[in-house]
Amino acid sequence: MAANFWTSSHFKQLFDQEEVDVVHPLDKEKGITLEDFKLIKMHMLIPICKLAQSVKVRQRVVATAVTYMRRLYTRRSMSEYDPRLVGPTCLYLASKAEESTVQARLLVYYIKKIYSDDKHRYEIKDILEMEMKILEALNYYLVVFHPYRSLPQGLVNDTYKMDLILIHPPHLIALACIYTASVYREKDKTAWFEELRVDMNVVKNIAMEILDFYESHRLITDERVAAAFNKLKP
Repeated sequence: MAANFWTSSHFKQLFDQEEVDVVHPLDKEKGITLEDFKLIKMHMLIPICKLAQSVKVRQRVVATAVTYMRRLYTRRSMSEYDPRLVGPTCLYLASKAEESTVQARLLVYYIKKIYSDDKHRYEIKDILEMEMKILEALNYYLVVFHPYRSLPQGLVNDTYKMDLILIHPPHLIALACIYTASVYREKDKTAWFEELRVDMNVVKNIAMEILDFYESHRLITDERVAAAFNKLKP
């Protein structure tokens, strides 16, 4: 793991929002809209978390897996890289990258235990084959820095339901979480933030993205998510 974010492959791979909000042409052909694209990526956090709880890996592994998934879909289509297989494979890859290795057979066992439908009938070879495809798509860049440490963990975890980790340095996401929490708790942290000498406009903009997400997330129904996934059917 690179010790310095500013010299890492993570920093070199940060995107602009416009680069992240691009639906692959193959997905467009199936009627996937930008809203569908975001919904599917957001929903994928749920099965990844369920699987992570079953195999008992740290939250950091989940965060790394979600980052790999989001990076992947800036380069590849959901039509070719089925989210239902990409999710557990990213968790498998992240467990190795974060030195908390989970065996592929254990992942397959719990996938079949959690999901009884034919859409999740994956075998070990499926995980291993998808792992190689994801590695190639990511150019083998697996370094991820996260905005954790002594922060409100629930708030930080929610940032992985968005593309923030692909766009902003982790320290700015962390500061936005602190800013958001201070607003909710009505605590004035102005002096503390001024001492940090960071661009508060950027921090506040990230915080607004988080708050906007919470507002819009309340309106998302299971039916809407299912409709987006159904568009990916062959």
